[in-house]
Amino acid sequence: MGRRDRGARRSADEIATMRRAGLVVAEMHDVCREALRPGVTTGELDALARDVLDRRGATSNFLGYGGFPAVVCASVNDEIVHGIPGSRVLEEGDVVSIDCGAVVDGWHGDAAFTACVGQGSAADLELIEVGRRSLEAGIEQVVAGNTLGDLGHAVESVVRAAGFSVLEDHCGHGIGRAMHEAPDVLNTGTPGKGLPIEVGMVLAIEPMVCAGTSDYRVLADGWTVVTADGARSVHWEHTVAVTEHGPEVLTRR
Repeated sequence: MGRRDRGARRSADEIATMRRAGLVVAEMHDVCREALRPGVTTGELDALARDVLDRRGATSNFLGYGGFPAVVCASVNDEIVHGIPGSRVLEEGDVVSIDCGAVVDGWHGDAAFTACVGQGSAADLELIEVGRRSLEAGIEQVVAGNTLGDLGHAVESVVRAAGFSVLEDHCGHGIGRAMHEAPDVLNTGTPGKGLPIEVGMVLAIEPMVCAGTSDYRVLADGWTVVTADGARSVHWEHTVAVTEHGPEVLTRR
């Protein structure tokens, strides 16, 4: 496997700048999470996230990417990823995934979370928690000497043990000077197989978990990915650096 496929290794100074971008993303998450309530539109969430970027002197790596028209992806209920914010009014019990990123001095951060609007059902809260735990299981594997197969296996093991499904052909990625870099970071894998994890790698790990099957379709807008069976889904993501001391989550306060 060539170096291009393996992705770049980042210096401590470069990772420190990515941490600054990551903290902007964390703040975008905070303001969107605090605003999640019945009656709010997904477009209003996007506006709040734009305000954070402006105040922090950062730019969006989502806005204009492939023509995407917003700074956050707001995916509701059966929308898995890439939901376009707009006039949709959120209702009590909706499940909302917010995915966003930021660029600081040319370096990128990218992360996602899922939460309920108001009081969520027990089933939805379980789905959200399983998605979060699968991300944390993946992060724990971001240790030099492990492989991407170890990471993917950890993610899918949590999901499948709960009786849910994980998207296999949508995945995480390397990140640095661009939002999407090598290598692909799959949410499935075989322990001990795949690309070795090395100090200096920075990975965006992002499980997409469905309550039903992992079959999906893309809406006419060309972006929004929805479950084929109408079941609800969740999306979690963090940007994580591989250090000599283990994983460092750059998009977490």
